[in-house]
Amino acid sequence: MLEKNSKIREEIWDSVKGLSDEQLNKVVVEGQWSIAQVLEHLRLMEENAVRGIREVLSKDEYNPTDPKPMHLIADRTIKRDAPDYLIPSNEFQTLEELRAKLASSREALENSIQGVSEEDLNNKSFPHRRFGLLSVTQWISLLGFHEQRHIGQIEEIKQSL
Repeated sequence: MLEKNSKIREEIWDSVKGLSDEQLNKVVVEGQWSIAQVLEHLRLMEENAVRGIREVLSKDEYNPTDPKPMHLIADRTIKRDAPDYLIPSNEFQTLEELRAKLASSREALENSIQGVSEEDLNNKSFPHRRFGLLSVTQWISLLGFHEQRHIGQIEEIKQSL
């Protein structure tokens, strides 16, 4: 289930390969994020999803939902503001630190669904601020599309470095 997300994560690492820590932390346009902040945002998003997944999987109730067009998250022509709890800090971070943080959030995601039945993954749901009720399976898909969206942002920032 996480195969696509793993490939997208590799694309992220390929995208930042060869950049110095200074380049990663450089804000090229005032009021916009650095690449390091984008990576931190991805970690915050994944950790937030893991909290929701763990909570909903701990309950005995099913609340199935219809499929949603998660692929729309990857569309960068539609600008979105992150909620406060997903806004990264301004602190300087190294690529090594960011890799470790993102590896940790991915491990938490993998652990949260390990041994969980497909029925539970597909029928236990919790809300997303834009799409409404999403199943755990849909949340995992959304995380991949969300990271794909931000690869585009990273590439845009790299052009301005």
